Amino acid sequence: MSALSWGRGAVGVGRALRRSSSRPRASAEEGTLDGFWGPRRSSSASPCEQDRRKDWGHVELLEVLEARVRQLQAESVSEVSVKRVEVAQLSKGECQPPRKAQVQPCGRWAEKLNKEQRTMQKRKQRLQVKLQAHAQQLVNKLQPRPLRVEPRLMSGQLSSFLQHKAQESPWEEQLAQVLQEAPQKLLHKKQAPLDKEGEAQLSGQQQKLLAFLECCLVSGHLPLAHHVLVSHHSRPRMQKLLTLPMYNTVMLGWARKGSFKELVYVFFMVKDAGLTPDLLSYAAALQCMGRLDQDTNTVKRCLEQMARDGLQLQQLFTEVSLSKEERDVVLKAVAKAEPTVSPPPQPPPQVNTSTLLKGVYTKDGPVSYPKLHLPLQTLKDLFQQQLHVELTTSVYIQSVEKAPSLTKEMLQARKTLKALRAQWEAALRRVLQETKASLAHQAHEGRPSLFPFLCLLSERELVRMLLQALYALPAQGESLVVVAKDLGLRTFNRHMVQQKRLNNQVQALEQRYAQYLHLLACDTQIGILKPHPAFTQLLVAAADPTLTFETVDVPMLCPPLPWTSPHTGAFLLSPTKLMRAVEGTTQHQRLLERCPPTNLHGALDTLTQLGNCAWRVNGRVLDLVLELFRDKGCSRLGVPPPPSEAPRPREGHLPRGASPAHKAELRRELAGCLKVAREMHSLRVDALYRLSLAQHLRHRIFWLPHNMDFRGRTYPCPPHFNHLGSDLARALLEFAEGRPLGPHGLTWLKIHLVNLTGLRKRDSLQARLAFADQMMDHILDSADQPMTGRKWWMESEEPWQTLACCMEVAQAVRAPDPAAYISHLPVHQDGSCNGLQHYAALGRDSVGAASVNLLPSDLPQDVYSGVAAQVEVFRRQDAARGVRVAQVLEGFISRKVVKQTVMTVVYGVTRYGGRLQIEKRLRELDSFPQEFVWDASHYLVRQVFSSLQEMFSSTRAIQHWLTESARLISQAGWAVEWVTPLGIPVIQPYHHDSKFLVKGGLQSITCSSSRDTSQKPNTLKQKNGFPPNFIHSLDSTHMMLTALHCYRKGLTFVSVHDCFWTHAADVPVMNQVCREQFVRLHSQPILQDLSQFLVKRFCSSPSTRPQSLSQRVLTTKLLETLLSVPKTGAFDLEQVKHSTYFFS
Repeated sequence: MSALSWGRGAVGVGRALRRSSSRPRASAEEGTLDGFWGPRRSSSASPCEQDRRKDWGHVELLEVLEARVRQLQAESVSEVSVKRVEVAQLSKGECQPPRKAQVQPCGRWAEKLNKEQRTMQKRKQRLQVKLQAHAQQLVNKLQPRPLRVEPRLMSGQLSSFLQHKAQESPWEEQLAQVLQEAPQKLLHKKQAPLDKEGEAQLSGQQQKLLAFLECCLVSGHLPLAHHVLVSHHSRPRMQKLLTLPMYNTVMLGWARKGSFKELVYVFFMVKDAGLTPDLLSYAAALQCMGRLDQDTNTVKRCLEQMARDGLQLQQLFTEVSLSKEERDVVLKAVAKAEPTVSPPPQPPPQVNTSTLLKGVYTKDGPVSYPKLHLPLQTLKDLFQQQLHVELTTSVYIQSVEKAPSLTKEMLQARKTLKALRAQWEAALRRVLQETKASLAHQAHEGRPSLFPFLCLLSERELVRMLLQALYALPAQGESLVVVAKDLGLRTFNRHMVQQKRLNNQVQALEQRYAQYLHLLACDTQIGILKPHPAFTQLLVAAADPTLTFETVDVPMLCPPLPWTSPHTGAFLLSPTKLMRAVEGTTQHQRLLERCPPTNLHGALDTLTQLGNCAWRVNGRVLDLVLELFRDKGCSRLGVPPPPSEAPRPREGHLPRGASPAHKAELRRELAGCLKVAREMHSLRVDALYRLSLAQHLRHRIFWLPHNMDFRGRTYPCPPHFNHLGSDLARALLEFAEGRPLGPHGLTWLKIHLVNLTGLRKRDSLQARLAFADQMMDHILDSADQPMTGRKWWMESEEPWQTLACCMEVAQAVRAPDPAAYISHLPVHQDGSCNGLQHYAALGRDSVGAASVNLLPSDLPQDVYSGVAAQVEVFRRQDAARGVRVAQVLEGFISRKVVKQTVMTVVYGVTRYGGRLQIEKRLRELDSFPQEFVWDASHYLVRQVFSSLQEMFSSTRAIQHWLTESARLISQAGWAVEWVTPLGIPVIQPYHHDSKFLVKGGLQSITCSSSRDTSQKPNTLKQKNGFPPNFIHSLDSTHMMLTALHCYRKGLTFVSVHDCFWTHAADVPVMNQVCREQFVRLHSQPILQDLSQFLVKRFCSSPSTRPQSLSQRVLTTKLLETLLSVPKTGAFDLEQVKHSTYFFS
């Protein structure tokens, strides 16, 4: 669709709104600043908005000019008609009254005018002839070429055989003959071997071509796939892109249709390309024979040739992925030649043999796996509800935003929006049809295009998805790449759901899931794509109260599917990635495909267990949050205020005659206000989604399916409402299944409450418990009168979670028997600077271990205070030597100043980043002389790093070894890889940016991606990312081990990375398991295993290309570095089991 037609639609929106609104509005050119903060957010006067308005102003100008041209054309025709009449009348000698006091032209002028008119008429006729010829050429060009079926073979022998034997022998004979032919060795020109970048580019082109062929099959365009395959095969330069899986894909399509002739053509191309048929090739041939009920002799010859190619018959049923129906057809064909053959029995399930998981999968002794608290029939009903939700692909939820009163303007806006939507649907469908026709023509020319991908869904559904994406655009716009990625994922997900429904997989799922429920049930039962301001204004005026979510964005109404492979798990029908990654990255998926299935058992079972935790909404907390949200919000409590509360600049108009400096100051102020307003809008929308989902699920039980990132860290799949969010998000959630508090549960509830306040971090557990008892009046007042009482809970570090805990404690202490009180509140146990804990354990660093609570102690150790004290020692020494900045810093070095830098050093923060963190903290100190901030931040970051080097010597040595190893690996041209102790393969997706052009109807955009594996690794990101990513992979391993062993002991367990949650009554058991698994993990030779893996991966494989001297030197240095594993200290890991404050 042209920009002009879109512009007309947008102008129509504006006109409709101007008709429906009686309030005059100042133009953007006058410099008004009122619109952004009024009820219509689209009238902002930001520079970006002005640029957009200029663009659409140009569209309006074009529209006016078009109208003027039409007017002039009409006037010209009228004038010519008038003059013709005048000339005719003059020839009769009649007199005419003068027009506009002009002298009438004489006969000479009339003749000249006629001559010019005849000339123009001839020109017009010639132009019409040219236009007709051009139109006919376009029609001929767009006429689809006939699809090719018979290939042009490069091998003269095969080509001659195909041409002369085709009429003489049946296709069955031809298949037998071509199978016996040896693969042809074509005499192509020798090409220099591709470097790694060239290989990656070739691989990317092959992936796109294979995806096109596969998409043609599933969208019903098999002849087109065959045509493109033949076109590529017939061109030597294009044939190098073809691989055996591409030929197999088309062969399998013809086999499913029983088209023997076309299948034989593909076999000819396979042999002509110098390839040898594999198991899937023979499976396609046998499937086609089974569908056509071929004679025994044909099947027998096929099986004999398969045996000569070294392929076993039984492999067809064990190594080839076929549907049950296809397998039966293959077996039917094979049985003709081998009547006694039968598929091999299913092999016994393999069990993970990792020493870390031995206690999880052993069958010795009784095991207490937890059951869900819901009866079987209830779970079956919930499954049907979730199945219905996923089949409809979208969820519609009422917004919790305060509904405005219904006005004439709102009704008019809704009516206009409805009419425009109908117009846009028709226009989009027309453009979609034109686009598909153009892309189909491209494919008919033998060039792969997006045509089959646009055929995966109906045009109606695609158009609705496009409009839904338009409605979801924020006013400030969104990256085109993000929008395109989201639309691609939605298309893929909806297509997969449709395929499962058509292939009867839904019925099979119902049967499998019913069996699974018997195990769970209780024993009793780019550029920026921005909406037009007029459209944004129309949406605001219409105030539609309905929010639309994709199925995968909403928690599930039944337990998720168990993870059984990298492709199967989480949602019932909607596909979910096991390892989440930025779209376009394939290296993670390739690693998972190559990984032995048993190596993933621990990760898969952990994700299943985390997803099986049932949740419910804390209704009392939700009511209080909604009350604030619908009023004016409260930033201090994490409830974002509405856009009307955004800061406004001092002056609404730019004053005339203002000085340049004053104008610049006003522009900066305006830019700052706009930035804050947009941030507030983003936070408000995020809270709106979360609270609307919470209200939607208020009286329901729901589940959060999980997957993991490339390091093994786990995350809930639904993005808007989960326990990984802010304090507010966590306070809205509680376990659906409650547990009696028991003898110690109330104690842990009180300790948890004090932990949430952040008031007694340095105190012992006994002191925290005493503090809770001391503050019991405040706790009960907070629970009873949260908004009108003393509001003690509002002073907490985590106010909403504190309030939820106050309510739980109040109910427990008021219960007749607190030990019998059923508690649903999750209780947390946090690691003490968990990254440094892993480093200290890796290096057996006794000093570092004591600082991060790996050693038993009466009071919790605070590493941040320890570093601050060490920095203060250095400062005093320098101040005594007369260092000015050290003297200025006297009295300003505190725990708060150094905490963020200490915390992030373990995750790879540089001195530059650390200096910025300290500078920010110093600027927050009112009494600190600001002119010394620069010098002081430089000084302090050096001292913090020196203190850490002194306190954590082994930690810094390991960090340096990891960084240097990654630097050398990256310089050698590799991305850093490793395997976690639990067997998860990891690769870092950091590469140099690659640029690519996205062509669109409105604009063409150059995008960049840092995940393109065809580009060289980004050395800086690889070396800076390896230490923190490696530590993250260790903390995820520790969490998974804890989760699996807690599940084996019957506990409910969830986590937020290094923060573990369970019921109050089960905290002692979880603490024991947590410490035992940390010791077991670090009892493994982790660094030695890492060194061996890196040496084998990057130094052992011989290079196929000759290496230069510098490359050989780099390889030697890399090998020396990888073998130089840092030495460890003498810290005894067993002491961790007795450390009270390791996790607390």
